[in-house]
Amino acid sequence: MDAHSLRPDELPDLTIEKLGRPTITSPLVGGARHFIDDHEKILLYSHFENLKAYKNSGKEPPMFERAGPRRKIFFDPQKLNCGIVTCGGLCPGLNDVIRTITLSLMWQYGVNKVLGFRYGYAGLSSNAPQEPLLLTPELVDEIHLKGGDILSSSRGPQDSDDMVDNLVKRDIGLLFVIGGDGTLRGASELSKTVKKRGLKISVIGVPKTIDNDICGIEQSFGFSTAVETARLAICGAHEEAEGAWNGVGLVKLMGRDSGFIAAYATLANSDVNFCFIPEVPLVLEGENGLLRLLEKRLAKKHHALIVVAEGAGQGLTEQDNPDAVNRDASGNIIREDIGLFLKEEIEKYFKEKKKPLALKYIDPSYMIRSVPANSKDSAFCLMLGQNAVHAGMSGRTNMVIGHWNQYFVNVPISLTILKRKKVDLNGHLWQTVLETTGQARKPSHI
Repeated sequence: MDAHSLRPDELPDLTIEKLGRPTITSPLVGGARHFIDDHEKILLYSHFENLKAYKNSGKEPPMFERAGPRRKIFFDPQKLNCGIVTCGGLCPGLNDVIRTITLSLMWQYGVNKVLGFRYGYAGLSSNAPQEPLLLTPELVDEIHLKGGDILSSSRGPQDSDDMVDNLVKRDIGLLFVIGGDGTLRGASELSKTVKKRGLKISVIGVPKTIDNDICGIEQSFGFSTAVETARLAICGAHEEAEGAWNGVGLVKLMGRDSGFIAAYATLANSDVNFCFIPEVPLVLEGENGLLRLLEKRLAKKHHALIVVAEGAGQGLTEQDNPDAVNRDASGNIIREDIGLFLKEEIEKYFKEKKKPLALKYIDPSYMIRSVPANSKDSAFCLMLGQNAVHAGMSGRTNMVIGHWNQYFVNVPISLTILKRKKVDLNGHLWQTVLETTGQARKPSHI
């Protein structure tokens, strides 16, 4: 589910909140800078069929506000202290975003101070595990060359009033929140608390999800690196499979609820024979189940390559009672390892059939999360970070920076937390996966 497929009556108001009227001339005005006017918009729907209804009714179609620097800003940079916080799991490009925000604030706008709050929202609370880090150009100089997160992270919510108290205590006027949908829900609560108390504190989100599953965001940073790194693991699994009689390479990739990494990594390596994602039920038994289809594949080719997203096969591995399911601090279901489950089931099936099998199981998930961003993601992170700074300095709040129809846009947080983006099973991506793997063909052709 993405914003392209949302019905007009499902959409929230796409207007971006502002703290007040910007009256200060931007320090960027002296350079050869292309300033964005507030009337510049980017259409949400790009297909003619989506727009016909608006043309016939005379109503204005939904549009995003274009991101970028404004001629007038809201905050006085010399009096402004800013904060950055990262939440959730590691993701390639985190340090790139932190570095870009810090340098843009200090070099482009000349802000007074930038603090990096440690260990996620816990670092914003009154019981923070560590004092915030003073971010300087010297400190962030080379962090984009490394993986991980210089600020460290954590999961789970904190009391929004307590966090706002801490922002007031430290005189923070502009907070950048880097995280996924759970983190952005927290950012929305922060914005509401700030507004309720009549404070002038801007909260700007930078969407971070390696799974690329945030609604209203075409692509999030780290995704390109994840697919590229996953491809190496798939290539290794393929070589292992071809190197043995009845060899099977089984690769588990990230994708708790959405299978974008598995789908794109499968297309990046067209040797994959079976791709399983959370959006599609995984069937083991029966004539059209994986076990029988794999048996036919090995009888014909004597090697096979399987890619499975971590959230696939949920009904096979999880308990029937939802109250008994384990969850992490963010409320996400802690799933059983579908990769190990499949490995055991496949090995058991072939053992019972008394047929030879050489199965190699590869799980590169944590390696993928922690590597440095590739060149595409690094450039993308820089542009996300700069546009986040421009939005915050202009007094916008309760929003995230997105990329839509080849433009950077300002997206209200309300859209990003509306639904989780999922692979469209009738869309071009998944149909291409099925055609590439051969899963769309009749079993006899596998």
